[in-house]
Amino acid sequence: MVQRVAVIGSGPCGLTSLKACLDEGMVPTCFESSDDVGGLWKFKEVSEPNRASIYRSLTINISKEMMCYSDFPIPADFPNYMHHSKILKYFKMYAEHFKLLQHIRFQTLVKSVRQRPDYARTGQWEVVTENREGREEKHVFDAVICCTGHYTHPNLPIKDFPGIETFEGKYFHSWDYKGPDDMHGKRVVVIGIGNSGGDIAVESSRVAEQVYLSTRRGAWVIRQVSDNGLPVDMKYNTRFVSILLQLLPISFLNWLTEKKLNGMYDHAMYAIKPAHRFLSKIPVINDDLPLKILSGSVIIKPNVREIRGSTVVFDDGSMLEKVETIVFATGYNYDFPYLPNNALYKTGHRVGLYKHVFPPNLEHPTLAIVGFIHAFGAIMPQAEMQARWVARVFTGQKKLPSNQAMVKAVEKDTRDIEKTFIVSNLTPLQVGFVPYMDDLAGEIGARPNLLWLFFTDYPLFKRLLWEPVTAYQYRLVGPGKWEGARKAIFTQFDRMYQPLKTRKVKEQETSIAGRLIKLSLIATAGAASIYYIHLRNPTTIPTLLSKLHPQTI
Repeated sequence: MVQRVAVIGSGPCGLTSLKACLDEGMVPTCFESSDDVGGLWKFKEVSEPNRASIYRSLTINISKEMMCYSDFPIPADFPNYMHHSKILKYFKMYAEHFKLLQHIRFQTLVKSVRQRPDYARTGQWEVVTENREGREEKHVFDAVICCTGHYTHPNLPIKDFPGIETFEGKYFHSWDYKGPDDMHGKRVVVIGIGNSGGDIAVESSRVAEQVYLSTRRGAWVIRQVSDNGLPVDMKYNTRFVSILLQLLPISFLNWLTEKKLNGMYDHAMYAIKPAHRFLSKIPVINDDLPLKILSGSVIIKPNVREIRGSTVVFDDGSMLEKVETIVFATGYNYDFPYLPNNALYKTGHRVGLYKHVFPPNLEHPTLAIVGFIHAFGAIMPQAEMQARWVARVFTGQKKLPSNQAMVKAVEKDTRDIEKTFIVSNLTPLQVGFVPYMDDLAGEIGARPNLLWLFFTDYPLFKRLLWEPVTAYQYRLVGPGKWEGARKAIFTQFDRMYQPLKTRKVKEQETSIAGRLIKLSLIATAGAASIYYIHLRNPTTIPTLLSKLHPQTI
């Protein structure tokens, strides 16, 4: 039975893994190479090798209610979209509240993790660490959880840009970007239209002479501030929307979403329209980029073909002269350099993990990767759910399938991901936020039973179906049940509104008739959709209902 667990990294994934181990009675030790918790969210003026790096002004694009842990809501007076300093403060509060700091060894680098000579019998691992004085130490653990993320190894594909060695200005990866201080009055080219590229282009355009944003494929751009001023994830990351995504034709959903986005700003007119459909790739979340394009502060350009001294040549033959700065916002490679090659199962161009957590090829389920996923949602609650499942597996309360069955599941996941999403070596996997959370919650018995709640607690049922899927939903039942979960769900919009109530304003009341009309329209649309689905496939609705109540409270 697992007792001693090594947790590598004290970022958001490492902290929740520590807590999950403690909750299940294990003795975890966390090794953190830095001098503080927070991982990615610990800002440093100088980037350090093999560590995630953020810039000075970074504000998260996930709202606070959607990113917090399931049994520790973010304070109500914190802003909905938090600056990195507020996020770090929250993680410190979490660590202090659950007494995690005493289990963390700071400024301790993990050099290697290897199977013990008697691994076949014990499943144990030897972990070699190095402290700040350079002294190495060997440890023996019953299990290991890797929480080092995938933003530590910047991808700088300079070989794809002929002539970069002749560039007369300064070029660097977005990993090294801290602020636009040295871009005043300069001509800047940002390569890559992901979230980092969009943020850097917008920020640098406030001081630069001109910013050009180069993109190979374009991107769908959504706003953080959604209809009625709600955070976009709180409006659309709901269980009802998730059900529609499973039931309605994907082509129809893409058409509907793209139509709405183009209604705000025509992506083709702004030269950012991508070839891929909306649901095939995580979008760029940026409220300011369209305005910067409209005002000419940021000019969209195609992919860079070559560089000639201070001149940048693009695929369409256009050229920019006197370019002084190039920022490569070209993503990250992922790696676990401290693990042996035989510890991870490779499938195509990605690491194959059972349910994106456990290597399916090991004799013992004593190695787990937490937080190694991409989704339309925050990593924090997903990592927490992974960690809770991992802790149950380590203690033997949950059993994994056979190696053969897990390998087949991994290969099926790979096919499904490649069929549904655009994947590459840099973005090897993606999951649906609600289905993935529900799947893991079902593994540990923490998934809420909607059908049961419909008959026994209808007010809660309504909130679980129509309101955002916050992590509190997975503390209502099962192991780790939290008595405050129901209240947290009922008050999540109160916490969202609180930091906005800085001046007393009389709110306009919605008439009862107006509410009834709105509800009737929703009900009519829902009924029509269900009837349409039933006509196409009579087995779909019963199958969905079986998914909604897989367990009995």
